[in-house]
Amino acid sequence: MSSSTDNDGQGMIVNPKPTADNQDWDGDDADRADRLRFEEEQAMIREQSEARAAKAAAEAAKKATA
Repeated sequence: MSSSTDNDGQGMIVNPKPTADNQDWDGDDADRADRLRFEEEQAMIREQSEARAAKAAAEAAKKATA
């Protein structure tokens, strides 16, 4: 009995020779938008991490003085 994943199309090269109007070049608008979104997400994560660290430090200082 063969599994259903034997011929499900995964891993197939669907478009091995892209046509001139179907090429995804580095630096196109979608790549720039993805890069900008990634940078914004990283900045937000960094801000949240710093806020958590500051809160933890403040609580630790409060316990130390108590």
